[in-house]
Amino acid sequence: MSFVSPVWLVALAVIPCMLAARLAARRRARRYAIRFTAVPTLRLAAQGRPSIWRRLPGALVLAALTAVVLALARPQLSDRVAVGEASMMLVTDHSGSMAATDVAPTRLAAAERSADTFIHELPSTVRVGAIAFSSTPDAVQAPVSNHAAAQEVIDGQTAGGATATGDALQLALQLLDGGDAKHPPSAIVLLSDGAANAGVDVITVARQARQDRIPIETVALGTPGGVLANPDPLGAPLAVPPDPQLMAQIAQASGGRAFDAQTADQLSSIYERLGKRLGTVARRHDVTAAFAIVGVVLLALAAAGATRWSGRLP
Repeated sequence: MSFVSPVWLVALAVIPCMLAARLAARRRARRYAIRFTAVPTLRLAAQGRPSIWRRLPGALVLAALTAVVLALARPQLSDRVAVGEASMMLVTDHSGSMAATDVAPTRLAAAERSADTFIHELPSTVRVGAIAFSSTPDAVQAPVSNHAAAQEVIDGQTAGGATATGDALQLALQLLDGGDAKHPPSAIVLLSDGAANAGVDVITVARQARQDRIPIETVALGTPGGVLANPDPLGAPLAVPPDPQLMAQIAQASGGRAFDAQTADQLSSIYERLGKRLGTVARRHDVTAAFAIVGVVLLALAAAGATRWSGRLP
């Protein structure tokens, strides 16, 4: 729950002050109580009026005041609903380092399965495209309503080549009509494990994405100890650690968020969360009227209770 005018919540501090004042008044009343010889008569008159019922009107008044203060603060409830018109691009690295097995069964196989999970999480109203890249973007599908077309690109990759991340992101921006200020809500999800070592400067492209209002959500895949077999049978394995620092820079420059995944389960969880978040939009509902009605009803009950249960001597 959120509030449009939270400054009114300060007034809630009045309620415990009222309770403290009431308790102090009752203590003073006991201190200066006079002697009354007809105590048995008073006890008889008080029978049938349990103290809990006498205190109920006061409790209802306090609850009513709380509801009224909350109503003045204009409370809102938030939920998420499926987005309407939107476009998404999946940009997946299949360079040679994606053959590493530190993420079982391989980095590339884990990426393909998780990307399929991501696509399944998206509502049918979202147009989805995909780019597979290594030394260049070599498999491309523009955003379309047929999600199976993007899955074909994702599932048809083979590890090999360098990492031209900037070229792939630049093409994704073009396919999302980034130059058009009136383009529908759009986003890019980039998965890669290595430094961008080919093509245009990736940070420059990320800054352009921010100007086009297209955030890039990045996922760095792999563990620091990832290795590949050396083509030289006598050589040591080749280290292929991921580059989460670069991925974080891309996300920050574009206005997106960065994630790290070192296992297949982590990657699946990240993609699942991204699918739910990017496939839905927050909607706020004003519930001021409900709190105001509750406050009025509680005040009415307090008034009725005071008439019914307040003890008065004839």
